[in-house]
Amino acid sequence: MTVPVEAATPTPSPPLKWAGGKRWLVPRLALRWSGHAQRRLVEPFVGGLAVVLGLSPKKALLNDHNPHLISFYRWLQHGLDPTSVRVNLVNARPVFNANRDRFNFLIANGKADTTEAAVLFYYLNRTAFNGLCRFNSRGYFNVPFGAYKTIRYKDARDFAIYKEALAGYDFRCDDFERLSIRAGDFIYADPPYDVQFTSFTAGGFSWGDQQRLARWLAGQRVPVIASNQATRRILNLYKDLGFRVRTLAAPRRISCDGNREPAREMLATLNL
Repeated sequence: MTVPVEAATPTPSPPLKWAGGKRWLVPRLALRWSGHAQRRLVEPFVGGLAVVLGLSPKKALLNDHNPHLISFYRWLQHGLDPTSVRVNLVNARPVFNANRDRFNFLIANGKADTTEAAVLFYYLNRTAFNGLCRFNSRGYFNVPFGAYKTIRYKDARDFAIYKEALAGYDFRCDDFERLSIRAGDFIYADPPYDVQFTSFTAGGFSWGDQQRLARWLAGQRVPVIASNQATRRILNLYKDLGFRVRTLAAPRRISCDGNREPAREMLATLNL
């Protein structure tokens, strides 16, 4: 008698467009993660969720300095239903402008962690130019309309898979130095690239922050992988701190200037 084999739950794809997303890098990371899968995965810059969804750890600490991103993930984790709020998910410039104004109104009035704000954040991410997530110095979303021909927006059934995939993960919105690292952790750090465009949050991510991060990572006693744009100063920074550094070609899936040519990516490892 043939015993039926239960089909594995498919790994969900990242729910957002995200500049610098690392879905392409997951197979390389998986080779290094495979011997440490019992550890808790710590991502100080979780970004678009590509790595944690690709590696599927049992435990994870997922942090980002963008409060709107983390709020969206928390709602996703608990079952986000776009139909529960009155948000018009239509790919049209007037609707986009109205939804962007409403999102910024919620930010200004202390309601950025509501269900409505989470749905608006998702809509703006899918509909804005080049999938960018950018905020001005006042903390307001300021990306223009994307003018895509067609967009398929997810509904409650599409979002349901993330509730199971993210169950038990700890989402934080804090500075990376405030994260409590345990002896059994595994860190993957993918900060904003060492390039001019770093306004994913109102404060940006400066060269001083890049140095602070590298030194913080170098001080950990757990396996560490860091990726970044392979600029000369980034490569030298990590080499000088004792990391094993290599470079590889990275696809530009989203680019702020429209350039889709391959970029050079740094992959730095420590304690592996």
